[in-house]
Amino acid sequence: MKAGRRRKLTSIRAYLAAVAVLFGFIVIAGATAARAELRDERQITEGLIATAIAYEIGDKCDSLDARLVAGVNYLWSLRRLASELGYSDAEIDAYVDDRAEQRRLEAIARDRLRRMGAIEGQWETYCTIGRAEIAGDSRIGRLLR
Repeated sequence: MKAGRRRKLTSIRAYLAAVAVLFGFIVIAGATAARAELRDERQITEGLIATAIAYEIGDKCDSLDARLVAGVNYLWSLRRLASELGYSDAEIDAYVDDRAEQRRLEAIARDRLRRMGAIEGQWETYCTIGRAEIAGDSRIGRLLR
């Protein structure tokens, strides 16, 4: 093969390699840009809210308890889901450790409990909700016993 032709082939390969790398960056950047913030991932936030509601019911109702092992396992499954959705460990840790986000989710959980019929100080209302959730085999119910 002539030297000129070899240089052309090398140049074309280098060009194609550069295009492939650039394309990879564009795909990654596009996927990252299109991905929602972790707090906007409905399945994650709804799971955290359900867990908070179950914990609150277990805390307020003497006849029901939160299933701690089941709760921890469920929280780990939410973490795995976030990872599968493309969030890094650092992003997940930042979200989990965000005090403002914790307060926001707790407020949502307490508001939902009120709408479900829970009345602060009337702890039997929490028990009624908990038993209904267990009977309905809801996510909240599966986190209670």
